[in-house]
Amino acid sequence: MHSDAIRQILAEHGRLLVDAQKLSDDSDLYEAGLTSLSTVNVMLALEEHFDVEFLDHMLGRKTFGSIRALDQAIAQLKPATQSVARPYQELRT
Repeated sequence: MHSDAIRQILAEHGRLLVDAQKLSDDSDLYEAGLTSLSTVNVMLALEEHFDVEFLDHMLGRKTFGSIRALDQAIAQLKPATQSVARPYQELRT
């Protein structure tokens, strides 16, 4: 669902050893060169792009291990963000 945007962010912030566009959704990002520092950069870029905040329990290799795992994490966070935003928007109208 969000894999194209995730690939673009990985290409810009992941400092990968391979072309992010050539990775499969299940490729191991750490084998592709993702480091702990680049993981933080990718996380911040994803949070800004998707307007989400990764929860503490998501901050690990499992979440950042593949494009599919990142996509699933973002999908989990998006509904939470939207449900929080909706009451605020209703108050403003």
